[in-house]
Amino acid sequence: MATKDLIRKGETLPSIFNDFFRPWGSLFNDTFNGGSLFNHLNPLNVPAVNIAEKKDQFDVSLAAPGMKKEDFNIDVEGNLLTISAEKKEEKELTDERYTRKEFSYSSFSRSFTLPEGINKEKIDASYENGLLKVTLPKTEDAKKAASKHIAVK
Repeated sequence: MATKDLIRKGETLPSIFNDFFRPWGSLFNDTFNGGSLFNHLNPLNVPAVNIAEKKDQFDVSLAAPGMKKEDFNIDVEGNLLTISAEKKEEKELTDERYTRKEFSYSSFSRSFTLPEGINKEKIDASYENGLLKVTLPKTEDAKKAASKHIAVK
C-alpha cells in the first residue's frame, strides 16, 4: 500500500492523536459525506469513532447518545461502509398564558473504506446506551493471513 494511503483523507481538523492512530489509516479511509450543511461546516458534531481489530473481526464503535436504533442507516456499497443518522424532534408546551414550540434536527454521515477480507454478508450492528457497535467479520482467508511471525536471521 502506498504511503499516501496511510494518511486519513477528508480530515478537516489536525489531531495530536494522528500518529497514534495512523496504522488504521490504511484500513479505514474516513471521509465526510456532507449529510447536512451544518455538519459539513462544523465537524465537531460528527460522532467520534473507535476501530478495534481483533483476530476474527473489526469492531467499529460510534458514540451517538440520544438516538434510537431506528434513526440509523448503515449501508455497504462496494467497499464503502456508510453510517448515517437523522433525528427530528418537535416539542410543544402550552400553558394558560403562552405556547412554546421547540424544534431540533440533527444528522451526520460517516463513510469508511473497508479493508480487503471483510465478509460483507455477515456485518452486524447493535445500539445500546448511546453506543452504536458495528461488527465487521473477517473472511476465513483474512483470519489466516492476519498474523505472521518473522524470524530474525
